[in-house]
Amino acid sequence: MSNTEKIATVTLGAAGPTVGVQGFGAMGISEFYGDTDETAARDTLEATLEAGVTLIDTADVYGRGANETFLAPFVAAHRDEITLATKFGIERSDDPAYRGIRNEPGYIRTAVEGSLRRLGVDVIDLYYMHRHNPAVPFAESVGAMAELVAEGKVKHLGLSEVTGAELREAHSVHPITALQSEWSLFSRDAETSAVGAAAALGVALVPYSPLGRGFLTGSFTHADKELRGADIRLTQPRFTGDNADRNAALLEPVRTVAAAHGATAGQIALAWVQQRAGAHGLTVVPIPGTRKRSRLLENAAATRITLTPDELALLEPIAGQVVGDRYPDMSATAAARE
Repeated sequence: MSNTEKIATVTLGAAGPTVGVQGFGAMGISEFYGDTDETAARDTLEATLEAGVTLIDTADVYGRGANETFLAPFVAAHRDEITLATKFGIERSDDPAYRGIRNEPGYIRTAVEGSLRRLGVDVIDLYYMHRHNPAVPFAESVGAMAELVAEGKVKHLGLSEVTGAELREAHSVHPITALQSEWSLFSRDAETSAVGAAAALGVALVPYSPLGRGFLTGSFTHADKELRGADIRLTQPRFTGDNADRNAALLEPVRTVAAAHGATAGQIALAWVQQRAGAHGLTVVPIPGTRKRSRLLENAAATRITLTPDELALLEPIAGQVVGDRYPDMSATAAARE
């Protein structure tokens, strides 16, 4: 299987842009997963287009704007070739532990102007509400986002970490093109209601962390013992303490399937996510992130792996056996509101 062949394309949602069937999550370029080599990161960005990966995903909270700024030269050089997605809604402060959720219309307008400026563009292709604050009605927040579409500052709207009922409510205010939720062999709570609602509405699913933040690739097995510094995985319950040891044991079926395909464990994890499209009847465009060209090409090659029914059955029980939450504080996730 060649790593240079371009991946297939798909329409994002009922009336969205045409993108590669796998996208790229840029978060780790700026922070959260340890130090970054900027030269290697820029080379990785160039590899996205070589592989046919055209959906590039960032957010104003990544590096407190630094991620968008870092992407700007790449965006300027390839504006017509990529679909640019960014997000608003998570507010940070000088307190590194603080995370506020802001969805009020005035904040949204300020946020989009900041993202447009940092990215160096006149229009954002896909603009997500990064997290939902239930205190702000969708009529207000999505209504404000719809105004940005009318003004030509945004082309399509997205949501992240919402329930099926919330997606339906938001979609009634303005069509939602994509829903971004954590979805992987280790994290399937999106299937509780969001996936079914998205399928019914013609909304694409954009799974983030489809590789379980690297855990599913085997790149680390115990955050406490292997990771250092400001790595976010040191704070996540399923990757630390006894949970990490118990969860690492769940990867054996993934390795078994990988061996049968001559593939890596990460490729099997991505192939499983891609095949959720057929299983649930909707468009699925996962956005794995990496800072290495070789890993980017490896990830893209996973789109050409098809798992058999027996292999899918072997992988099916994994998520139900995972111990530990996705975040130390789950209050801002859809799972907390189901």
